Amino acid sequence: MKNFSSWLIAMFAFMFWGFRLVGTVLSSIGIEFMFTPSNMTMEIVLLFLTFICICFMIKRRLLAAIIYLLAHFMYYGPSFVTHFTQIIDGTIDVTQVMGMMFEFFGLVLAIAALFDVLLDKNRKAHPTDKKTDWFYKNKDYDRKLDERADKNNYRTL
Repeated sequence: MKNFSSWLIAMFAFMFWGFRLVGTVLSSIGIEFMFTPSNMTMEIVLLFLTFICICFMIKRRLLAAIIYLLAHFMYYGPSFVTHFTQIIDGTIDVTQVMGMMFEFFGLVLAIAALFDVLLDKNRKAHPTDKKTDWFYKNKDYDRKLDERADKNNYRTL
């Protein structure tokens, strides 16, 4: 992750995950928060899956970004559509608008994370390995080795 945008997406994903975690814990205790999870079991599963996917998205794994996108669209998508139709009908209240904003942010964040991993040019073209790059990508070492090899004129018996 060499881009600033990649770091921002990862930080926003972790902050959104933490916010949803706090909201889920407070909702399970019975304290009203800005939103209420629609399905507590699915919310907990999504929190665990999201944490794992974010960790692998930092490692630039495409499968993790796809799973992250699909999980968020399956969980937030249907309720976002129902909230959107309630806005069109004019039958929505303030707490549902707040829930719709969080759902929208979750969907946009998942799309941004997928496009960030897809458009990363260095993900497959130039993978780095710090253990061996000092040797294989060091031209001065190659020149020194070549000069030394030319000067060694040993006789064989």
